[in-house]
Amino acid sequence: MLRPVAVQCLVSTLLSIWALSNAQSDSNAPVIQLRLAGEKRKHYEGRVEVFYNGEWGTVCDDDFSIYAAQVVCRELGFMDAESWSPSAKYGKGEGRIWLDNLHCTGGEKSLAQCESNGFGVSDCKHSEDVGVACTQKRIPGFQFIRNQANNDESLTVQVEDVRIRATYSHRRRIPITDGFLEVKDGGKWRQICNEDWTEKNSRVICGMYGFPGEKRVNMRPYKLLAKRRKKNYWGFSVNCTGNEADLSDCKLGREIELKGNHTCEKGMPVVVSCVPGRAFAPSVSAGFSKAYRVEQPLVRLRGGAMIGEGRVEVLKNGEWGTVCDDNWDIRAATVVCRELGFGSAKEALTGARLGQGIGPVHMNEVQCSGFEKSLTECYFNREALGCSHEEDAAVRCHVPAMGFNKRVRLSGGRNPYEGRVEVLGERNGSLVWGTVCSDSWGTMEAMVVCRQLGLGFASHAFQETYYWQGDASADAIVMSGVRCSGTELTLDQCLHHGRHVDCPKGGGRFAAGVSSAPDLVLDAQVVEQTTYLEDRPMYILKCAQEEHCLSSSADNADPSSYRRLLRFSSQIHNNGQTDFRPRAAHHSWIWHECHRHYHSMEVFTHYDLLSLNGTKVAEGHKASFCLEDTHCNEGIQKKYECANFGAQGISVGCSDTYRHDIDCQWIDITDLKPGDYLFQVVINPNFEVAESDYTNNIMKCRSRYDGHRMWTYNCRIVLFNSKVLKSGLKNRVLL
Repeated sequence: MLRPVAVQCLVSTLLSIWALSNAQSDSNAPVIQLRLAGEKRKHYEGRVEVFYNGEWGTVCDDDFSIYAAQVVCRELGFMDAESWSPSAKYGKGEGRIWLDNLHCTGGEKSLAQCESNGFGVSDCKHSEDVGVACTQKRIPGFQFIRNQANNDESLTVQVEDVRIRATYSHRRRIPITDGFLEVKDGGKWRQICNEDWTEKNSRVICGMYGFPGEKRVNMRPYKLLAKRRKKNYWGFSVNCTGNEADLSDCKLGREIELKGNHTCEKGMPVVVSCVPGRAFAPSVSAGFSKAYRVEQPLVRLRGGAMIGEGRVEVLKNGEWGTVCDDNWDIRAATVVCRELGFGSAKEALTGARLGQGIGPVHMNEVQCSGFEKSLTECYFNREALGCSHEEDAAVRCHVPAMGFNKRVRLSGGRNPYEGRVEVLGERNGSLVWGTVCSDSWGTMEAMVVCRQLGLGFASHAFQETYYWQGDASADAIVMSGVRCSGTELTLDQCLHHGRHVDCPKGGGRFAAGVSSAPDLVLDAQVVEQTTYLEDRPMYILKCAQEEHCLSSSADNADPSSYRRLLRFSSQIHNNGQTDFRPRAAHHSWIWHECHRHYHSMEVFTHYDLLSLNGTKVAEGHKASFCLEDTHCNEGIQKKYECANFGAQGISVGCSDTYRHDIDCQWIDITDLKPGDYLFQVVINPNFEVAESDYTNNIMKCRSRYDGHRMWTYNCRIVLFNSKVLKSGLKNRVLL
């Protein structure tokens, strides 16, 4: 009996020593501070800079990996990393290059814990400064380090979240435009002292919440409320110039000494009051009428699925035209958004991401200060207008929370994103849920419903919904004669019969219905982390050759020869609102005897290697011999399995994974010469299945081949190439 006890003690002792040594090694790591800097960037991406030994410096891209990017992003308070970029993509830094030849596992708490040459030991130049792009989501309860470089003027505001907290008397108003400003830091909501607060700061906050401007507020009632409330102040002030799109772009102000309720002796908590755009105002007079000229707008948005997004179009000499994306940035996008009665811009989109326009290109190389009343007041190059519509600029704006989605619902569908349309309508003097008459119901009306619910594009409009058993208490028709232009914010803004409902067919099985579309997105990190080369003998590639998965030179290859394959895994997630299903019905799937499986889509993905000028040098493709739910988000049950030739598809919230060791999950690079290349993966390339967003169906990586090894880096989702889009439209299922 003594021996097992002795072994147990020995193991526990060794574990204690191991844990202590790890703790000591962690504590011995230098304390550093990180920031993201550089040109033309969002607040969650940029050049990696390190504050060490009282000095800011950069990180060299040698041996940098996605794992190191993950460490950087988490140390900065973001949930994860999307990608990393070598060769000073965000501009060259200054000062020392603090870290070189970094080797991280991804689990380190700080970049200082990763293996490297040591601080300051580098043979790099600033042309090799590395950059990262993080996910926008913040880590809940994250404690931001601000104790080393607070005197540095370039330190920006870092908090988990921001909110306008309305008073009890204002909480029923829609939208909420006034209230105490609070920031979430370290998992707790805190107020900001208003001693150093300016109108420019308020302008930025209002823009974040979808409002084009700020206004003065009557402070008397707020002072009375502030005296009664327990305060928990944030320890810093904020310095905004007023043209920032987000509070995280503003500079961190002076540190405020925290002394309980007496922190802000000369002031009180910040109160913000915003002016809603005309489309969101409770009344026309309360709207931001100067910013939204309904009678003769000079700027408009087209091609967006959601409120406040679209391709930017400008009116000139009575003709609408587009804006070229050269120099297009967040400031110019914000001017457009505020001009149209929205808030600041969430994104400034390039490459005709929200569709190509028609007609002339009116503006190019636009430069805005951020304070212009209209995009037409910004500087632009009148001489350089040689742009094509493949370069049309677009925006996504912050819009106020209006509660539009609470006035309509979908009932009886197989998932929350399809079903019979039910709306809140007036009946006998009270609001009740009811159905919509399907007479004249079509795609435009379905689009408005999907936009109102925040679901993007509609996939189908239904005039019969007998197969969807909706809420029995909502069977009665409450809206009829609906005709929409497609630009309305809500269904009740469309033309309809008003109080006098007229629906000859009646409700029930003839009520209107909609379904929204799926949205496939490739996990770029999985591709980057699983890429490798394999030399495989020709005699075991016969099935792959039959399915055209090898390059043309394999047709005349000796059976005893080898093919060099670039192999990788691909994980494709359905971020949309409905399941992704093959277009072809089960009876029309194609049987492949060699591999003994059905193809539900002959080409589900394209794999290409391109030269740096875009010429294709090697290619592959993947047929969907098995579309199934390989992994699902927590709480979602798998629905599609290929076993026994079952139904194929990808459920909402699930992903289909093609492992690197599956036939045809490769590019044949046997004939490839050493050099630098672009590695590209395109999902649903022929647009056989309708999706709510085709622009995120392409991933690109940088690759380097030396004849023996292949390095793959900077894998990320990019804008869909317009030429690829055009070629696929021939087979696209129209929404």
